Amino acid sequence: MQKIVLVAVVGMFVNTMTWAATKTVTLSVPGMTCAACPITVKTALTRVAGVGKVDVVFEKREARVTFDDARTSVSALTKATADAGYPSSVRQ
Repeated sequence: MQKIVLVAVVGMFVNTMTWAATKTVTLSVPGMTCAACPITVKTALTRVAGVGKVDVVFEKREARVTFDDARTSVSALTKATADAGYPSSVRQ
């Protein structure tokens, strides 16, 4: 019985891993107006569960975010920046 439960748990773990994908999105953050703004935006994004990497470029007013799409979404990322005072949208 214990072996069946162990196999089921391992199977669920492996199955979950195959559905997850690492994605990268570039967010336009036009409200960044000073040198401190990118720090606030980066902090807000790194606090979102599932975010792996954040690069914020002040000169371009953008944030490039790599995240696990099984743990978070683009809408959660834009909500995080908006909640920090910097509304953002996906850069096309």
